[in-house]
Amino acid sequence: MIIGAGMGLCAPLGWAMGDPPSSLYALLVAGGLTMAVGLGMRIAVRRVVAELTRRDGFVVVALGWLSVSAFGALPYLLSGVIRTPAAALFESVSGFTTTGASVLSDLEHLPRGILFWRSLTHFFGGMGVLVLCVAVLPLLGTGGMQIFRAEVTGPLKNRLTPRIASTAKLLWSLYVGLISVEAVLLRLGGLSWFDAWCHSVATVATGGFSTRTDSLAAFPSPFVQIVVTFFMLISGVNFSLHYLWLRGAWGAHVRSSEFRVFLSTWALVCLAAVLWVSFAHGLAEGMGRTAREVVFQVTSLMTTTGFVITDYDRWPNGLRLTLMLLVAVGGCAGSTSGGMKMVRIVVALKVVFREIRRAVLPSSVMQIKVDGEPVADDLLAGIVAVVLMYITIAMVAGAAMTAFTPNIETAISSVITTLSGCGPGLGAVGPMLTYAGIPAAGQLILCACMLLGRLEFFTLLVLFLPRFWRR
Repeated sequence: MIIGAGMGLCAPLGWAMGDPPSSLYALLVAGGLTMAVGLGMRIAVRRVVAELTRRDGFVVVALGWLSVSAFGALPYLLSGVIRTPAAALFESVSGFTTTGASVLSDLEHLPRGILFWRSLTHFFGGMGVLVLCVAVLPLLGTGGMQIFRAEVTGPLKNRLTPRIASTAKLLWSLYVGLISVEAVLLRLGGLSWFDAWCHSVATVATGGFSTRTDSLAAFPSPFVQIVVTFFMLISGVNFSLHYLWLRGAWGAHVRSSEFRVFLSTWALVCLAAVLWVSFAHGLAEGMGRTAREVVFQVTSLMTTTGFVITDYDRWPNGLRLTLMLLVAVGGCAGSTSGGMKMVRIVVALKVVFREIRRAVLPSSVMQIKVDGEPVADDLLAGIVAVVLMYITIAMVAGAAMTAFTPNIETAISSVITTLSGCGPGLGAVGPMLTYAGIPAAGQLILCACMLLGRLEFFTLLVLFLPRFWRR
């Protein structure tokens, strides 16, 4: 019902901005149909009183994401903006999973209402549609934690307040607050309110959908690029740290080892990339502009946002490979960014070093800690499993995508960027191109990658176990 209401709200906006009647009709019909289905389900279970189990939480999250993605494709199909179901589903899944991969081009000539709906999918998906439901629908009662655990990405899901609904509301308040502040700053930077809001949502949700074909390159203002770079960076950090900082815990970020590693990695890669690009392409355009573009692009890919202001596919091969590795790692746990998450990589490396030390000192007891706290063995196993699952799916899906792409570079990068929720890759899906050239079967494979990556594999894969469905 919330998703349907969002579609309906796009129609009057499109009417005010001069959209053709066909797109307004598409939004109203799609919104009405979606709301009707949601209302029908609500009426059907209005007298059912049940507490959600952990297993129920997995089912609700998995089927919830699949259903909203399917209904989210209706405005594209009914308006004729996208003509094939697979491509429309791809655009919808990309929006809700905040991937930012697109099959659309010539965005300046598309109906404003459709573009606004496209941004709304980022808005809903950024912090999770189902976390929003937990925040605004206390009807879920004590089952909220089951949905929250299955929905929020990252190995650690700490509550900020005793009640899960309060936690979800705090996260959404912070999320909306960041979007609002950035929108005001972008408006001061010369963007229209429409462009400012759409790009702010895409930034804080680390989605990357733009209202312009050239993405952020259409706004060459240094002020705009700096503002977006800053908000991309803080959106890639655990939102719990931002909340604690706002509550007066000024050292919350510094005390987080994941944040320190994330920021150090970002700074080192930015410095190396600026020097690398400068020496490779010369300084004809000026060191300041080169540095600004490189830092923007590194931040965009590391936080899996996917905004583009320069064709990084023309950078040296070693740097392009480094950028894809950053996309695979992603941002911090508890942020809106995708990827494996920095804390998992830190813990996985600690496991490797522990095993190396054990080879020398087999009888020694070596406990892995994060921020001074020991990590339980079952959590260690889960972290290593996610890393291995990411690598395995990337290899299998990459091999499958070679049948639908012109070269191995395009196949591998398309899988990495969709698994990590980034968007633009290399080759035929590079920063200046779209995914429209991928056949329908390939787009469906990449849809699966986006959903698997957004829900961190097990939430979806567990549904394929026969044992899961036994009473």
